Amino acid sequence: MNKQEFLNALRSQLKGLPKDELENRISFYEEMINDRMDEGLSEEAAVADIGGEDVDAVVTQEAKNTSLYTLVKEKTKPSRPLRGWEIALIIIGFPFWFPLILTAMILCFVAYILVWTLVIVTYSVEAAFIAYAGCGLLGVLYSFSQGGSDYMINMLGASLASLGLAFLFIFACIGATKLTFRLSRNIILGIKRAFIRKGK
Repeated sequence: MNKQEFLNALRSQLKGLPKDELENRISFYEEMINDRMDEGLSEEAAVADIGGEDVDAVVTQEAKNTSLYTLVKEKTKPSRPLRGWEIALIIIGFPFWFPLILTAMILCFVAYILVWTLVIVTYSVEAAFIAYAGCGLLGVLYSFSQGGSDYMINMLGASLASLGLAFLFIFACIGATKLTFRLSRNIILGIKRAFIRKGK
């Protein structure tokens, strides 16, 4: 892939960026390619050296570096000033379009909370194990202060088992947290990539 092909592909893939940012990114990559060509690389080798053979990877990197707010703002910005009749339609249609947008936002929020449900559940189970172990040990101490009983041995065993399970389950909590962070990051990155590629 030569320089112009790469820059054209990049411009096409990044069309959702604000125009000034898009031009800055294109200029940045063009300058990188020119610098490598000045060092003696051929045009194709210079493009390959900056990762230009995989335009998707470059788009992903740009998506990571761009805020979702910037992309949404660019997507919703009108391409021309609104006419009077369009403004009137927006005002008249408010009772129809606002609840739909609000519902969509709430559904997105609920979906995001559902992603974190696994973490909430694992930490709740962890807390239950710890609470049971603590209460059981307090019960053993109380039973011992009252002269002890056969039930005290059972309670001590159950408390220690719960404490052991709590120790082991912390690894599940850590794993669920890492998995959920990774999943959340990938969801947001996917949304940003979609905004960057679609443009207006």
